[in-house]
Amino acid sequence: MTTQTLFLAIGVGSAALLLFSIVFGVVVIGEQESGLVVRRYGRALPPGRIIATHSEAGFQARLLPPGWHFPLWSWKYKVSKVPLVDVPPGEIAVVVAKDGASIPSERVLGRVTDCDNFQDAVAFLDNGGEKGRQLGIITAGKYRINPALFDVVTARRSTAFGLTPDQLAVFRIPSDRVGIVTALDGHPIPAGDLAGPIVSGHDSFQSGQLFIEAGGCRGLQEDVILSGAWNLNPWFVSVELVPLTEIPIGYVGVVVSYVGGDHIDVSGDGFAHGDLVERGRKGVWVEPLLPGKHPLNVRAMKVELVPTTNIVLNWAQRSETHSYDAGLDSITVRSRDGFSFNLDVAAIIHVGMKNAPRVISRVGSMQNLVDHVLQPTVGNYFRNSAQEVSVLEFLSARTARQREAYLHIRAAVAAYDVDCIDALIGDISPPAELMKTQTDRKIADELQRTYDVQRETQMRRQMLERETAAANMQAEVVRSEQQVLIHTKNAEAQVAVARGQAEASRVRASADAEVARVGAAAAADATRLSAEAEADATRMRGDATAEAERARGGAVAASYLAGRSALGDASFTAIQIASIVGNAGLKLVPDVQLGDGRSNLADVLLARMAATPAANTQANGAAASVGTSDAYVDLTAPANGVHK
Repeated sequence: MTTQTLFLAIGVGSAALLLFSIVFGVVVIGEQESGLVVRRYGRALPPGRIIATHSEAGFQARLLPPGWHFPLWSWKYKVSKVPLVDVPPGEIAVVVAKDGASIPSERVLGRVTDCDNFQDAVAFLDNGGEKGRQLGIITAGKYRINPALFDVVTARRSTAFGLTPDQLAVFRIPSDRVGIVTALDGHPIPAGDLAGPIVSGHDSFQSGQLFIEAGGCRGLQEDVILSGAWNLNPWFVSVELVPLTEIPIGYVGVVVSYVGGDHIDVSGDGFAHGDLVERGRKGVWVEPLLPGKHPLNVRAMKVELVPTTNIVLNWAQRSETHSYDAGLDSITVRSRDGFSFNLDVAAIIHVGMKNAPRVISRVGSMQNLVDHVLQPTVGNYFRNSAQEVSVLEFLSARTARQREAYLHIRAAVAAYDVDCIDALIGDISPPAELMKTQTDRKIADELQRTYDVQRETQMRRQMLERETAAANMQAEVVRSEQQVLIHTKNAEAQVAVARGQAEASRVRASADAEVARVGAAAAADATRLSAEAEADATRMRGDATAEAERARGGAVAASYLAGRSALGDASFTAIQIASIVGNAGLKLVPDVQLGDGRSNLADVLLARMAATPAANTQANGAAASVGTSDAYVDLTAPANGVHK
């Protein structure tokens, strides 16, 4: 067979095939497409329907799958080839049904029916599928979906349906976030509830139909979505990402829940100031949250952080980092004597972990505890106590006031399940005019004390100088003592001499009397008596003389001691020497002194006569006098008269 013959045969076969297709209605559908069939003739559709499920005229519910389909006569059917619906990985698609039953008024989305992800249009319509936006979604993949019945909204077409591409992405929640859900369909929230109750089985809101069937309510949800990737219908839920609730170290979190089960108090009869409930119920949870991160619904719950460490509160111009005392200020008090003054106070309190829910149940928050309990308690105590004393008494009794304040505050806050660790009085600002008087008085006292110290110092210095001088004169003192001892011994010697002389006189008198008595044995008794009387008189004179000498020696000794004490050793010695020389009649300076060697005896006599009138009567003995005491002239001197 030639090539020309071959080509001719192929052309004839193709023409025959085309003719066969036209005559017998053959349709070929490719692998990546479907056939949308429109029946030109047939029974009329029921009212309100646009898709035929039982061979009615119009768009047919069933699509033609890939392959050869016949007989589809062109005069009876119109077949349009439509592409597959492609949902990329990481995305979802939502669906709008153009036909089906009406959505009940209490819902906004069509319920989910068993229709193979909207690929079985007949099942969708026969099973009660509802027209409009659908509760079900399509996940990533390729689907043969009838475009005459369903509008499939992917990220590429999102804006045409009022959505954004991000809303049709798989919803991802980071590990440090939690998703707070608001359901857009479901049953109404019961009256008095803030959020819809938790229902189970909906796989974190991915199955909207199960959520509604389980009784889920539209609006804010108590349940939250944890970290992960979730296929969420943006027409069914909206999700707000919020951080996990963090409870720092040193704190506990007291949960005040506005949602949950019925309020059942578990605090017991002993706690009459509030209610505590179990976890998951409305009210203050009896178990606090420990330090860490917790996935809480902060739109339906409130967490009060309660420090379990010591809390310092300052009634002053400064505040701590916790800022509970930011509204506190120095306390103004008035004393009994009418003065107003300010004082800074600090209180240290502690709330135990187990008592934290009781405190919050009673006062609402830690700030309320400070503002409504501690501030009036501390302020009123110090105002009342200050009125009982004067300003100076308050200042002087600071320690006692601080102790009383601690006991008072501890008893007051114990009723609120709070421990008072300590109460401290800081700076006290008394009236300036009062403190000025006290300051002046104190300055005066300090000056007086300073003067006293200086005076004592001077006195000690004087004592030191005196002791130093005494130490320096110690040698002189010893010498003076020895001189006194010498003079005392001399006086005693003189007394002994006088006593010896008296005794000698008495002995001589006795001998004389004995001689006279023997010589005058024949004399009368009168003579003997006279002699005895004379002897007695002599003896008495001797005794008197001895006593006089003894007294004179004692007087001299006392005079020596008094003179040495009054004049000092050197001066007294000089005076004694002068006295001795004077008593001896010695002349230290001659009456007449010849100044040159030419003087002679006549000159000496004339000088002597001129010096004393008595010399005129003693001229004859002038030479002798001059030679002995008045002047000393060497008659053997040379002729020039030089005085030696």
